[in-house]
Amino acid sequence: MKTPARTSLLIVAAVAGLAGVPSAAGAATYGSRTLHVGMHGSDVKQLQRYLGRVGHRASTDGAFGPRTTQALRATERDLELRADGLASGRDQRVIRLAVSQRTTGGARFIAPPPPTKVVAGQVGSVTSTGFALPPSGAPAAIKAVIAAGNVIAKTPYKWGGGHGKFDDTGYDCSGSVSYALHAAQLVTSPMVSGNFGSWGLPGPGRWITVYSNGGHVYMTVAGLRFDTSARGVGGSRWTAASRPSTGFAVTHPAGL
Repeated sequence: MKTPARTSLLIVAAVAGLAGVPSAAGAATYGSRTLHVGMHGSDVKQLQRYLGRVGHRASTDGAFGPRTTQALRATERDLELRADGLASGRDQRVIRLAVSQRTTGGARFIAPPPPTKVVAGQVGSVTSTGFALPPSGAPAAIKAVIAAGNVIAKTPYKWGGGHGKFDDTGYDCSGSVSYALHAAQLVTSPMVSGNFGSWGLPGPGRWITVYSNGGHVYMTVAGLRFDTSARGVGGSRWTAASRPSTGFAVTHPAGL
């Protein structure tokens, strides 16, 4: 049997729901809880906004559905997070930081080094401003790939960028790799991530190794990694840091 007080509380709650007063979940602060399929709330909506700003397809209805999961997993791969479709508090903070960097990173233009600048030895290096310098002993094709990579190293992430045309306002992972390889005529048209698994020859190359699966692609060039995930972390697609390659097909261009 319900007490009068209990009945009054139920009536108030029902009226509040009809009036559109947000529930505790609906008003949850971004980063305060792990988000997953089936959840709703203002924090889900904020996550969707961030996913949209980095170029992935996501609605902004505050409902965590399949499209949000797909966009989240792609973003997790880009940022070298566990691509499980669960947005932990840490994941949400990393995504927010990456969005901030992508938004403001192009405010101050820094010209890449001239293509003729090299470093001694057989391994390239990344400058303090995020550009790659090829080793002096690298073939001309490698120097061309690195020079092209420098051109787009700090451009924004853009879902589908670089696929309709090589010259674009932003690039996704496969658009980035395609752009750099095209400079040495190693690809003639933009390729999607999955297609790189059957491109070139299997296994690692001496100068270039491409790592790909159905959702992401990156490459190493003269010992440096060229990867959109590095853009989200450090502001440039170039990095000297490695990443796990489990689950990726490994290929390389003939002769390189």
